[in-house]
Amino acid sequence: MLFFPLLLNATLAVNACAQSSASSSKYKAHTSEKTRSAESSLDAGSVSAGIYRNPSFGFTCKIPAGWVLRTEDMNARDDADAKGDAAKAPADASNAGRVLLAAFSRPPQAKAEDVNASILIAAESVAAYPGLKDAAQYFGPLVEVAKAQGFEMDDEPYEFALGTKTVVRGDFEKDVGTRVMRQLTLVVLARGYAVSFTFIGGTEDEVEELLQGLSFGTSAKSAK
Repeated sequence: MLFFPLLLNATLAVNACAQSSASSSKYKAHTSEKTRSAESSLDAGSVSAGIYRNPSFGFTCKIPAGWVLRTEDMNARDDADAKGDAAKAPADASNAGRVLLAAFSRPPQAKAEDVNASILIAAESVAAYPGLKDAAQYFGPLVEVAKAQGFEMDDEPYEFALGTKTVVRGDFEKDVGTRVMRQLTLVVLARGYAVSFTFIGGTEDEVEELLQGLSFGTSAKSAK
């Protein structure tokens, strides 16, 4: 879902890109010294041979061949927005979380009739959400952001087994003219972070295929 505030802005950017070609500010608490300290050690992961790996969080994610990476662009936009809103946020607000991976099936400027499929993985410090005890609670602000973008949730968030890992899953859809945009988001709490995995596509099969590229504990150290 994402850092200006993180969840809101990254979600807006991904949905805009998907339509045209993982938090709302009222939920966002001021970043404490404890939060900033934890975020300084956030593992950004790396991409090699079409695979994104993050050993700290213990997962890998396959990026379809030919896809465009926009991770750095989205984080740079988050940082710029945070600096421009310095009156409302602390100086280190840009470190309130990071987009770990942002990948699109084509560049945003490349117009086409079908949905621009995408993968967005992000991490926010749990300390930024006072009272957050489990992954299901994170869907509160996430659902609000999705609804603001015209998405409807298919059902309540539910636990979902992905290999040996149990995550919380939410499914959304949105009518876009003659098309339907589908969004699947998974959330897990790990190492003091809420880590969200969002997959967007034009069909259920497309979204599920993207999900199949996500693995926990494979070629990466499992998160505690």
